Amino acid sequence: MQLFYNSTIKESDTLFVFDKEESKHIIKVLRKKESDILYVTNGLGYLFTTQIALASDSKCTIKINSFEKQELPKFQLHLAVAPTKMNERYEWFLEKATEIGIQEITPIICEHSERKIIKIDRFQKIIESAMKQSLHYFLPKLNEPILYKDFIKKEFGKQKFIAHCEETDKKSLKKELKSNEDAIILIGPEGDFSVKEIQLALDNKFIPVSLGNTRLRTETAAVVACHSVVYANE
Repeated sequence: MQLFYNSTIKESDTLFVFDKEESKHIIKVLRKKESDILYVTNGLGYLFTTQIALASDSKCTIKINSFEKQELPKFQLHLAVAPTKMNERYEWFLEKATEIGIQEITPIICEHSERKIIKIDRFQKIIESAMKQSLHYFLPKLNEPILYKDFIKKEFGKQKFIAHCEETDKKSLKKELKSNEDAIILIGPEGDFSVKEIQLALDNKFIPVSLGNTRLRTETAAVVACHSVVYANE
């Protein structure tokens, strides 16, 4: 099944018109014709089964035949991950985390962050593409970048973790996780969190955790953390 995405399609629609760019892609690139079936999601859990009513490369029009709504997961996973020096690595994390099943992502700017300017529009497109490829109907929320010291003061749920590389007393993330409960996990930059940042997390009731016995890159650690939470909730 090929999945299309448009955030503005809704369950009350009977007809829907794609914009010029998407229409051209559907008709000219994919060579879709009138009466062809298209599956569309709005990223809010809905899957629309539609049929092309007008095969125009400037305003492809579809008729909505039916729709179904996927239930929200019983848990919400929020990863706050420092940007990597190479954009490609962060994009890889975004893609894989979306495929696995994340709900929210926040880029956090830390003391040791080498990259502090983020192309949020590019990241959004990566997430949308991964959602379609993996046939998810919920689009993960991508927040604007924020300074770590400001982010850490926000209110979160009960399961709050920070994964760092300091040789201190840490618990296993897999053993600490509780199913069907929201979780937020902090992942630091290539140079790790500073001692001050770790202490700030502890002061705000974050639990220090280990993701395994090896030292992981930022993007790898984030994907491992994502998989651990999803696996614990299966």
